Amino acid sequence: MENKNMTVYLTVWRQESKNSKGTFVKHTVEDVNPDMSFLEMLDVLNERLIKNDDVPIEFDNDCREGICGTCGVVINGTAHGPRSGATTCTVRMREFKNGENIVIEPFRARAFPVIKDLVIDRSAFDRVQNKGGYTTVRTGSAPEANSILVPKENADEAFEMAACIGCGACVAACPNASAALFVGAKVSHLALLPQGRPEAARRVERMVAQMDEEKFGACSNHGECEAVCPQEIPITAIARMRREYWKSTVKS
Repeated sequence: MENKNMTVYLTVWRQESKNSKGTFVKHTVEDVNPDMSFLEMLDVLNERLIKNDDVPIEFDNDCREGICGTCGVVINGTAHGPRSGATTCTVRMREFKNGENIVIEPFRARAFPVIKDLVIDRSAFDRVQNKGGYTTVRTGSAPEANSILVPKENADEAFEMAACIGCGACVAACPNASAALFVGAKVSHLALLPQGRPEAARRVERMVAQMDEEKFGACSNHGECEAVCPQEIPITAIARMRREYWKSTVKS
């Protein structure tokens, strides 16, 4: 029976620590099953490195189901790899060619310092989100479903925006390293619902201010963020964030 397994040639970014200088290192991975996920292929490489008393490649991962977003790396220049609407962990090796050269590097942005190899510090996202605060609407027990009427299109769009997993691909893809899509999604999913309106002005002002403080770049509408977002969040989120921000400054 013909062996359909693959051989791939990897060029991987290796960096010992945040303060050390990194470099690209070449690795060959043979006998790769095309049905493996990209992370499983890296697992195989790491097992071989450990057996040879070499240092394994550090990379982030958790759920491996496309839910958490921690697995993000740049593959051949594209955040999360060749398939749109997908996280790195859901990319399969059959999407690459046998004998292909694959360059793997971390998400690069001033606000995302490299911790080690492919692992980055995304805590800037946490600080931006924390500035969004909370809603003061008293929830109590579950309310009657029709007590607060929400148009279906608003509910659907709020759900779409809430799907953001904070992976950082939008920042990595943006030529300005802007976090506008992430912040736009977080602002939008509450701004679209009545429960989020009381703090809407304060929320957007604080989140935008923190985004600037974290040294993310400015959005210039390239649309690269939308192209690589694994949840396919549209750049209309950025437009809504801007509208909410200008409305808040006019009220102020």
